[in-house]
Amino acid sequence: MNAVLTGLGHIAVDGEDALHWLQNLITADVESQLPRTALGTALLTPQGKILFDFIVLKDADHKLVLECRVDIAQSLVQRLTMYKMRAKLTIGVPQMVTIAVNDHTGIWRDLRFGVPVWRSISADTAANRLEYDMLRITYGVAESGKDYALNDAFPHDVNLDQIGGVGFRKGCYVGQEVVSRMQHRGTARRRLVVVESAENLPSSGSAILVSDREIGTLGTIDRNKGLAIIRLDKAADATLPLTAGSVPLTISLPNGATFSLKPDLALHD
Repeated sequence: MNAVLTGLGHIAVDGEDALHWLQNLITADVESQLPRTALGTALLTPQGKILFDFIVLKDADHKLVLECRVDIAQSLVQRLTMYKMRAKLTIGVPQMVTIAVNDHTGIWRDLRFGVPVWRSISADTAANRLEYDMLRITYGVAESGKDYALNDAFPHDVNLDQIGGVGFRKGCYVGQEVVSRMQHRGTARRRLVVVESAENLPSSGSAILVSDREIGTLGTIDRNKGLAIIRLDKAADATLPLTAGSVPLTISLPNGATFSLKPDLALHD
């Protein structure tokens, strides 16, 4: 696989308090994160919804860089600055970058996937993300803007708990109480799944229906296969076919998923 991702921003977070401060703020366990890795994570609202999604890149010397969509990078910096208080750290100005992704070598190994995937800064300027999006579909790796809207989804909705993006054994962070309750009570009803059809899927954002009842929305698509966030309980109870734009769909779990399509088995501790 070789892909080039444009429109991304890098934000350096440096200083003696940086790692501990970030650990107490975001969903992922960055203190346990190995050097030269990339870890998906989110900054939540106090109500537990995803305010910003991004990737934490940890260099060989444990320095931290946050990677996100460039259009939300400045807003993320502003939000992080609100939480800085007296912590001994600096939050850098967002730098626009292009990222090369492949399956054999790079600076940071992307831990969100069940196969080797490496990220590196690239000098290329032309985006080429088809193979990358196909990989995201296979492993259920969601991105805001493409698969869901910020401030409208819980981490479980977008499978952040499935790809190492939530540290359930670390201490408190913003929104932690809601996320922990959903995990231990099994109250998540929306999940990111893989959808497939015998023909090309309609455009992203199309409603997924059972009869005339909407139970989800299409996200990233690649011809006849894509990602969608659906209500598991509604899909499990359906006796009629699922459709999007009149196209019949089948649903399956992303590779490596530990939840079930049955709502009462949706979560595992």
